[in-house]
Amino acid sequence: MATKPLVGAGPGDDTGDIRRVRVLPSSLQLRTLARRLASVLALAIIDVGGLAVALYLALILREVYYGQTPILWGLAWSAENNWLPFLAVVTVLVFWHNGLYAAREQRSGAGRVVSSLLLVTVVTLAFAIGTGYHHTTFGLYVTSLVLAAAVIGGLRSCYEIVTRDVWRIAGVRRRALLLGENDRLVDLRRALGLGRSGIDYEFLGALTPDGSEDPLLTVIGSVDELDGVLDRLHPDELIVSGVDLDDRALLQLVDLAHERGVKVQIAPTTTELLTQRAEYVPGQGVPLFELRPPVFAGVDWMVKRVFDLSVSSLLILIGTPIWLILAAAVKLDSPGPVFYRDRRVGLGEREFGMFKFRSMYTNASERQAGLEASNEASGPLFKIKDDPRVTRVGKILRRYSIDELPQVLNVLRGEMSLVGPRPLPLRDYVQLEEWHRKRYLVLPGMTGLWQVSGRIELTFDDLVRLDFYYLENWSIWLDVSILAKTMPAVLARRGAY
Repeated sequence: MATKPLVGAGPGDDTGDIRRVRVLPSSLQLRTLARRLASVLALAIIDVGGLAVALYLALILREVYYGQTPILWGLAWSAENNWLPFLAVVTVLVFWHNGLYAAREQRSGAGRVVSSLLLVTVVTLAFAIGTGYHHTTFGLYVTSLVLAAAVIGGLRSCYEIVTRDVWRIAGVRRRALLLGENDRLVDLRRALGLGRSGIDYEFLGALTPDGSEDPLLTVIGSVDELDGVLDRLHPDELIVSGVDLDDRALLQLVDLAHERGVKVQIAPTTTELLTQRAEYVPGQGVPLFELRPPVFAGVDWMVKRVFDLSVSSLLILIGTPIWLILAAAVKLDSPGPVFYRDRRVGLGEREFGMFKFRSMYTNASERQAGLEASNEASGPLFKIKDDPRVTRVGKILRRYSIDELPQVLNVLRGEMSLVGPRPLPLRDYVQLEEWHRKRYLVLPGMTGLWQVSGRIELTFDDLVRLDFYYLENWSIWLDVSILAKTMPAVLARRGAY
């Protein structure tokens, strides 16, 4: 199938210059605009339709709760007709403001959907009270919020899957060119994988400072040859990582790409991730920026802790019958205790016992030394795909990360959080480099960006950088988004650490 570039500007075609201001849009710009409008319209229809379904279901549930017999298209539908136009307008405006209609790559996730619907609920309640609307119950607001989050979230997930498959069937690719140091580009190429946001990559090659060959890269020239390479290959994206250029050379590089309609993406180093939390220090002869420690304190800590306690308590309450069944399966499969307390390193580099359903034979720790030569993970991590120490039931538990469920007990004890950097075993911890240990400034998590970011293909340093990104950009909605993405990642059977 022929590859279709996302941006089709060729040499000398000024319609491709993304810096240029045109009086009349080009055909390329019109096609791009049409696709964006179609995407926004489809998402808006999904949101309003999901809102209508959720509100109708909430009204039906209210009638059932009060002992009334719900009649299809009856009183519930009449009540919905009164409020749906107002709710639809407010919802679309709030979703738009919160980036839920942005381009595919910039579009916010499930956490932002929940926070936006919460804001819609507050606005609606304030409007109803302000206009003197008579409420028979305020429970309808909570029910509608929960149902709307589930319905709209589910419909949006289906939309993302369907559109991703359509892009692939149509043969759409991102034509990407890499630029930087050889070793950094090798890691970057592996970390990027096959695609991003549902669109596959076609890697055209790499440009290095001196054009030196690398057995793991297709090097097509040096940085000095960028001008000619852009004219010859017409990439959609230029991805830069770890290149040592002065300010003038870097600006010229970006200018060369932009005048040919090529987007420039920067893969940040660890230092660049740290500077996201920099604060300007006034009163100095030279501009100075202070790096703030990424710890959760004050209101942030309180919000995160209340969220952890609420969700983990609910999980224990709902999951108790399932826990009893799992405990029986573990006990009947092999001799030994049901639970296993794995020694891990947590907040402040202090040890704690992390609860898990036992998935290995009781002599597993003694057998590990003999298996070190078979380790398949990079860096300090230890992982074997078909570990002979795992029991029959344990294979099922580990395949879907069910053995991790008892860690909600660690959350209640204050030793872990629902979301955070994954705690490492003592064997892995002692092999860490000094710069890795910034991840121990916060409570470790049951899940995190490792679990939802295709972690099997990433090096350990890349995984640590994901931890750094989480620390620098934390919000309660980021936690909600990660939790929402954890279940699909588990079902996809991406192995746990």
